[in-house]
Amino acid sequence: MTNKKKQMFFHIVDILGTIAFAISGVLVAMNKRMDPFGVLIIAFVTAVGGGTLRDIMVGVEPVSWMQNMTFVYVIFASTIFAVVFRNLLKHLRRSLFLFDTIGIALYTVVGIETGLVAGLHPIICIALGTMTACFGGVIRDILCNEIPVIFRREIYATACILGGFTYFLLREFLADRNYLFVIAGLVVILIRLLAVRLKISLPSLYKNEDI
Repeated sequence: MTNKKKQMFFHIVDILGTIAFAISGVLVAMNKRMDPFGVLIIAFVTAVGGGTLRDIMVGVEPVSWMQNMTFVYVIFASTIFAVVFRNLLKHLRRSLFLFDTIGIALYTVVGIETGLVAGLHPIICIALGTMTACFGGVIRDILCNEIPVIFRREIYATACILGGFTYFLLREFLADRNYLFVIAGLVVILIRLLAVRLKISLPSLYKNEDI
């Protein structure tokens, strides 16, 4: 794959992640019955929160969404879409789960690739991918007065970490990074779906009588 094609694919994945997280932010904000400004703010911080942390940590100045207005336009368009077609997304909990899962999958591989470009160690790249995927959701949940999903027993950050390990395990065998991105992202999605479907969660540190 040429560098130009690789950058284009990377950019498309980043935009798709932005769309998914912006819509998930809208769904949470609407569920909290926020006004239009509140909905837009929650969509915005959900979409760019993880990417902003990623860019700050690798020393990108200014952060990517400030340099490229495409991300701002995408967030506005995604917010309007989610509000206008909210009746099609009436099963809010299911829709939120879907877009949130797609978002963490896409942002995990974007964060990992950013770390590789910066010359970071694979373990640091996986950590960077996980933070990129999860931090926007953390900000969203805090602003909406919810305990962030990453701090609950649900399989969330764990799915991102396993997707990251899959990325590096297959990196030596797949020359085409497009397939590598897709497979690693699908691993994140499948692990999260199976965990919810089979009710798999991390063990609790507390006994019932401690709660």
